[in-house]
Amino acid sequence: MRTQLDTLVTGALQQGSAVPAFTCYDFTTALAVVGAAEESGRGAILLVAPKTAATPNGLRLIAALRGLADAASVPIAVQLDHATDPQVIADAVSAGADSVLVDGSSLPYEDNIDLVRNVRAALAGQGRGDVVIEAELGGLAGDEDRAFGTDAADNAGSTVADAPAGLTDSAQVEDFVARTGAQLLAVAVGNVHGKYKGEPRLRWDVLQDIAVRTRIPLVLHGASGIPAEELVKAAAMNVGKVNFNTELRTGVLAVLEEQTTAHRADGENLQALLGLWNASARTFAATALATLSR
Repeated sequence: MRTQLDTLVTGALQQGSAVPAFTCYDFTTALAVVGAAEESGRGAILLVAPKTAATPNGLRLIAALRGLADAASVPIAVQLDHATDPQVIADAVSAGADSVLVDGSSLPYEDNIDLVRNVRAALAGQGRGDVVIEAELGGLAGDEDRAFGTDAADNAGSTVADAPAGLTDSAQVEDFVARTGAQLLAVAVGNVHGKYKGEPRLRWDVLQDIAVRTRIPLVLHGASGIPAEELVKAAAMNVGKVNFNTELRTGVLAVLEEQTTAHRADGENLQALLGLWNASARTFAATALATLSR
């Protein structure tokens, strides 16, 4: 059943849990995520990257994800992730996204606020004031669509994400939330997009300070690679949504790399290969759902 993002996340927090959000570049992955959610009896969030949403096929994917959410037996939300372009946002909402991360985190503070407010006003003007807005305060290093940073590759292709770009300033949180009207807030507490260099070192003290300054649910991006025993702490600090991308993609790509040759030899058996793709994504989603529901 399609559910408003804030309703889904708030409900999870009331039960001491967080909701996992998974970037879906394709429908096979989305089917796997929803299947895992239905099996666990818990809700999940389907994310669409802005580069995907900026294409005609991306908009068709969003429409398909909305239909998948409508038909699911558990609460499912569809969100446009990390968006800055007003036209991409408008098109994605028209296609079926019912929440948007308006990401002005790379902008100066006042410009970030203006971006979020302008998007909200534009959506209201289109009769879509019901769209749930997530905003981001503080900068995360890395690229959510890539596993590695661009400046740390070695000859073997083993690369790492940059260091965290900038922690969220907890002193700005109350003002930022009040002025933007954001219903969820993504924070930077040492998390990064892509793979971590060494062990993740999250600043739980900063997260705790942020949590006491706002009542809206917090969001942790860049969760791939953070140990489960660390992630389970999140809900206690008002983190109701946790984003996964890198580990989901790398698992699927590993399966395709290992299995494509054999399935070519087996009469170009695409159906069986897609089954393995689905199984990889579903296993990862099930693990994330179980971890965040502890």
